[in-house]
Amino acid sequence: MFLTRIIMVENSMRQCAEAVRRFNRFYTKQIGVLHERLLRSPFPLTEARVIYELAHHKKTTATELCNELGLDAGYLSRILRSFKKRNLINKQLSQTDGRQNLLSLTERGQEAFATLNALSHNEVGTMLSALSAADQTRLVKAMHTIEDLLGARPEHKTPYLLRTHQPGDMGWVVNRHAVLYIEEYGWDEQFEALVAGIVAKFIQSYNPKQERCWMVEMEGEIVGSVFLVKQSKTVAKLRLLLVEPKARGLGLGTRLVTECIHFARQVGYRKIVLWTNNVLHAARHIYEKAGFRMVHQQPHHSFGHDLIGQTWELKL
Repeated sequence: MFLTRIIMVENSMRQCAEAVRRFNRFYTKQIGVLHERLLRSPFPLTEARVIYELAHHKKTTATELCNELGLDAGYLSRILRSFKKRNLINKQLSQTDGRQNLLSLTERGQEAFATLNALSHNEVGTMLSALSAADQTRLVKAMHTIEDLLGARPEHKTPYLLRTHQPGDMGWVVNRHAVLYIEEYGWDEQFEALVAGIVAKFIQSYNPKQERCWMVEMEGEIVGSVFLVKQSKTVAKLRLLLVEPKARGLGLGTRLVTECIHFARQVGYRKIVLWTNNVLHAARHIYEKAGFRMVHQQPHHSFGHDLIGQTWELKL
């Protein structure tokens, strides 16, 4: 009897193992893991996963990546050397531990992540579109069950994602500026027209070597943006800084302005200028904290209100 029970348990375990392996074979094929390059990108799966982690950490170390992903240190080191040669990552010596380098994505690395992210989002969206809303809910619950039973650890990452712009982002920028500025300041549709003109010009004449738009996402939802555009050979202009009310207080505005300053220095600008209005107190505080100084102000009537326009600049 005891032997019979042992045999039954072993058979049950064998059947479960085979079911798990069958599911693994199905799912790896379903999400394209078997292809040499993930999502028809230049990156194999492991490289794409490392880029994902770097995008979701403001700064991290090779040791932290090894622990997070369960990778062999030598294997990860080869990946990071390759990324460095391809100008995908920055390395900065840690001030608290001289044995460690702090890793972050370069602008090129951020662009690579944005492409991977968009391709992945579209592919999963296509897969889910074949299911009803009820079946989508069942699928997600089943995935949560697998994570819970196998002890998935919570992801350690910044609460937001910073990326360069993608198709469709400009519509969000125009819409949210129009909606938020009428709600918070009562500005009329002329402000929406101004923003629409700025983003249209940005897309029509975009020069990626000298200009950037950064978007901020939280849990897949856009919550902020900023633009840095060319005004002259030596002067850049910061435009359209916006953070959604629900995302304020996390330092996103400061992070966006810092990215503009870092990029401007990197490409050789000598000065950043911006134009704002006296009523935008939070934005003005961010600019002042970043080192900008007001150099000119003038009253004007725009967007249905009497305002005081201000020009600020930062010498680099």
